[in-house]
Amino acid sequence: MEATDRASHGAHETTKAALTATDGAAEGTGAGDQFDFIVVSNRLPVDRCSADETGCEDGWRRSPGGLVTALAPMMTKTDGAWVGWHGAPDETVKPFSHGGIDLVPVQLSTEDIELFYEGFSNATLWPLYHDVIAPPEFHRAWWDSYRKVNRRFADATIRHAAEGATVWVQDYQLQLVPKMLREARPDLKIGFFNHIPFPPPEIFAQLPWRRAIIDGLLGADLVGFQRSSDAGNFMRSARRFLGASVKQQQVHVRGADGEPTHIARAQAFPISIDVKQISELAKKPEVIERAQQIRRDLGNPKTILLGVDRLDYTKGIRHRLKAYEELLQDGKVTVEDATLIQVASPSRERVEQYRLLREEVEGTVGHINGTFDTMESTAVRYLHHSYPIEEMVALYLAADVMLVTALRDGMNLVAKEYVTARTNNDGALVLSEFAGAADQLKQALLMNPHDIDGLKDTIMRAVNIQPAEASRRMRAMRKQILDHDVDLWSSDFLAALAEKVIRDDS
Repeated sequence: MEATDRASHGAHETTKAALTATDGAAEGTGAGDQFDFIVVSNRLPVDRCSADETGCEDGWRRSPGGLVTALAPMMTKTDGAWVGWHGAPDETVKPFSHGGIDLVPVQLSTEDIELFYEGFSNATLWPLYHDVIAPPEFHRAWWDSYRKVNRRFADATIRHAAEGATVWVQDYQLQLVPKMLREARPDLKIGFFNHIPFPPPEIFAQLPWRRAIIDGLLGADLVGFQRSSDAGNFMRSARRFLGASVKQQQVHVRGADGEPTHIARAQAFPISIDVKQISELAKKPEVIERAQQIRRDLGNPKTILLGVDRLDYTKGIRHRLKAYEELLQDGKVTVEDATLIQVASPSRERVEQYRLLREEVEGTVGHINGTFDTMESTAVRYLHHSYPIEEMVALYLAADVMLVTALRDGMNLVAKEYVTARTNNDGALVLSEFAGAADQLKQALLMNPHDIDGLKDTIMRAVNIQPAEASRRMRAMRKQILDHDVDLWSSDFLAALAEKVIRDDS
């Protein structure tokens, strides 16, 4: 028989009416609007801007990023809304529309940012979910804030969800929201997607609130992950910490009364990129000219190596610099023939671990350049900035070798962007086997970034790769990405969420 929701329609209407009665104080006007499709994420898909900036409309512009690109067209065609924080603490913004999307801001205070976002989300969950590369911190005050803020996001969603609406909750900051929605609105179809890795039970076991997190996620009908191994880790944790009955990636979830409420499924849906945008930019004459200018500015070295990362300890930037420094010491590469461009965009600069990482990376770059630079040539060109997509594509075109040395990464879209930009099927991708992209880009030069000697050997393979081999590898990787773009990712997830689930009690 099909899985059914058991709570009564009358209880749903009572809850909805009570929440709507207080909506005006929390969300401003537009409280009565109801939507058939709602995306819930930590941030809204817009950023503040000034009137003289390109793309600025009424003080807002659409944020860059794959998630916005994937979902914006769908939301403009359907009766859809996006729930999220608008980016400024201690400020109430009323619901508004931008670029054809209805936006429902959720207010966060300065304390919320400190405890919920910088604390529990990024100093507890982030390192824990990335294999404890850095030690996670466990503070009860952070957990209390995480629950409180998740409730705020859930309440905003409940107020604006039409009867039988589809709600798609995004990422690790909001893992309690699915169950909160299920309890208040069993009529909803609820999906959740985890953009970062999910750790094995042996690591997840460290979290004092492990049962509550698993319970929160099991409120969803479908929980999506980047890799099959992540989905497997989640199901093993559900079995171990909740005693859940797991069968064929399904959990038969029971309510407080012990009766079945729904079936929660876990599945891999590897995210991708806006292939059309990257491909078109890579063919623009001005972008091609900019790539050539970058090479000229660097003295036309024989080989340009490129790293593009958020400045985060999961990205393996220190391992990359260590390997490159040893290659210079060994004489395998010289500053006259090779340059490493390292773009490290600012990240969570108020968090102590990130401040320390920046100091270490910049100190290492200074040491390498001080040792190996000449008057004409630089070993490492370090750029602590964020750049527009046009400049990034120019960098992709300028680089002969792309270095993705993540110690743990849910996907890593930079790898996919580099491959997509190489429309001539040249260049080489050195890719960590611990990045989710390694599951799709099997023709990359895969390596273990913890093995510095192996990383050095792989970099030299990329530097010396023959054109025929480079073309064969790049052609195969480009086909995979062109056939699996971000639009297919979102449509696959939503199609799976809409599927009727047959209960197998055998």
